[in-house]
Amino acid sequence: MNPLLTRVAGVGAGLLLCAAPLATTPAAAAPHTASAASDAGLSPAARTAPRPTLSAKATVKSAKAWQEFRVYGSSTRLNAGTRVTLQQLQKRGWVSLPIHMNTTRSHTYNLRVKLGIKGLNKIRVFGGGAISNTVQVTIR
Repeated sequence: MNPLLTRVAGVGAGLLLCAAPLATTPAAAAPHTASAASDAGLSPAARTAPRPTLSAKATVKSAKAWQEFRVYGSSTRLNAGTRVTLQQLQKRGWVSLPIHMNTTRSHTYNLRVKLGIKGLNKIRVFGGGAISNTVQVTIR
């Protein structure tokens, strides 16, 4: 073998031996794993921002067809003035009704509702990325 190649191969091997301990240290190998390890103890909910919520209640449990009642509630983590809309569960899914308003400065809303579909009606309110609980009202 050529002595020059032996010398170059020896220098290259020496560099690999010297570089190997540097690459295997945890800080040098993956500097981003230290922050990932500190986040590993957190729950998924703690890593994401809290979601906005809406609550909903009805002033009646049953009403006559087209009789007015109210659906009211409050919001958390929603800006004042956020538009909320009433939805009704129908055969094809949740349908938005033309009943809406903006939340007040105190993060509340109060909707005037008249329903005409007789039987058990399931309604909810949505807006600003939040969906309220389902409220049941029987229309006679």
